[in-house]
Amino acid sequence: MRFESGPRAAAFALAGSAALVLAWTLAAAFWAAADARAWADLLAQPALVPALWLSLYTGGAAFALALTGTALILAATHGTAQWPVLLRRVPAMLALPHAAFAIGLVLLLAPSGWLVRLGAALLAPFNDGLALRLDTPPPWQSAQDPWGLGLIAVLAFKEIPFLLWAAAAQLGRPDLARRLRMEMQVAHSLGYRPRTAWWRVVWPQLLPRLQAPLLAAGIYSITVVDVAMLAGPSTPAPLAVLTWQWLQDPDPARNAMGAAGAWLLTGVVALVALAGIALQSRWRQGATVGWTRGFTTQDRTGATSGIERPPVLLQVLALAYTAVASALVLGSAMGPWLFPALWPQGWTVQAWQSVAQSADVVGDTLALALASSALALLGCVAWLECAPPPWQQRLQGLWFLPLLLPTVLWTVGLHQLALAWGVDGSFKGLWLAHTLCVLPYVLLTLQGPYGHFDPRLQAVAASLGRSHAAFLWRIKWPLLRAPLAASLAVGFAVSVAQYLPTVYVGAGRFATVNTEAVALAAGGQRSLMAAYAVLLWTLPALVFAMAAVLGRARRFSPRQTLQ
Repeated sequence: MRFESGPRAAAFALAGSAALVLAWTLAAAFWAAADARAWADLLAQPALVPALWLSLYTGGAAFALALTGTALILAATHGTAQWPVLLRRVPAMLALPHAAFAIGLVLLLAPSGWLVRLGAALLAPFNDGLALRLDTPPPWQSAQDPWGLGLIAVLAFKEIPFLLWAAAAQLGRPDLARRLRMEMQVAHSLGYRPRTAWWRVVWPQLLPRLQAPLLAAGIYSITVVDVAMLAGPSTPAPLAVLTWQWLQDPDPARNAMGAAGAWLLTGVVALVALAGIALQSRWRQGATVGWTRGFTTQDRTGATSGIERPPVLLQVLALAYTAVASALVLGSAMGPWLFPALWPQGWTVQAWQSVAQSADVVGDTLALALASSALALLGCVAWLECAPPPWQQRLQGLWFLPLLLPTVLWTVGLHQLALAWGVDGSFKGLWLAHTLCVLPYVLLTLQGPYGHFDPRLQAVAASLGRSHAAFLWRIKWPLLRAPLAASLAVGFAVSVAQYLPTVYVGAGRFATVNTEAVALAAGGQRSLMAAYAVLLWTLPALVFAMAAVLGRARRFSPRQTLQ
């Protein structure tokens, strides 16, 4: 397909602008850390090695659990009656931001939280015989524990829906779905169990296609800051949190040490990512050799096939999200709550009244999310429409670079960029920062449906004398309104969840629902914290619901069809 000079020029301008901004951002982050004394101070920090180990340990464990859980859920549901149920649940899980999930899990697991109180109520009838009476909260740390178990749980539960969504996008591609369906039918005709056939036919082809989402999930798990502040240990804190604390210090020397820490974290993450890619390549070679030698007799269909059994992990995942959401909703309305009472002594709407008085916070959140997601969607549509396919393949890494870099390093570069352009602490600078953070997620959501749009429809429209603009407005974009609406919703949710760019680039002048929820988590106002967390969850959920309504297929009556 030939591309005219106009679309090529537009695509070149988009790519050039993106490359300029990204290069400037990385260069600014580099110069912020280009201080030998800062590196010497960083390496002399006694908490550096424990913090780095904690980041790698919690991030690696969460990633391993998320990948394993995703694979097991897919193996138990793909191609069964549970698959449509899973596809309906995933958007609702994605709408709950990481910070809100962490707050809800802390409300559940805290020494005075719901689970401990439930345990005290269950043990109450046996207090005389077992001497297990709980009159005060237990002394152990069940939230922000020193082993990072709470942080691992939050990250694992939140990354599973993201990986399921990425896998569903790949499995929904017409070409791949058709080939996998035929290959599975061949395996079934040879008399092998559906689950065994899935592991040996579908999974080896699906895993390499998930390389970018897996890298994003792993890097996020190692370098996350706001979730680690809410659910992670504090003595020592993960390296990303320490780096963020140094960056916020007014001392220029400690600020430079924070920038050096961000680059150190980036280098470590890059080494981990390269090792993961190498392991995946070795695994793929071993799978190709070992899994094509044929099945054993134990793999043949029998009484233990059990592919239609209810997927236990999916039920656990749904139960965890239901429990967290319930804890947030109930916690936002609870009044005095003495331990070990299972229910508060009273209910109040005082927290929601305080939220209602902060209309400017909600307004800033909505304005930033709508503006950044809309601009990112326009940029992605323009790129996918104007750029030739070879350009899209070769420059894909450029667009996904913000997704594959640690958030701390990216925020340092964005702040330096905002200072250089004179937009630091302004809505314009914050809009730019949120748009750059939202852009990779919008493109990741949109490029699959956009790239597999049937090109024959354009040829038919051209044969009928319709212009390209008429084809876009009357045929292509209406048919793609579901993925367009979904991409906008994903961008909105990503913008609402931004913490570091909002605090650092906004210079503390703009408060959003996410920044307020994280700030309140450090205080003792449990109901107000829960109310902001519910609002942090409700806003993306409403946008996802609106996107689902806008993306529904239009229904025509027979009379309208004939006309």
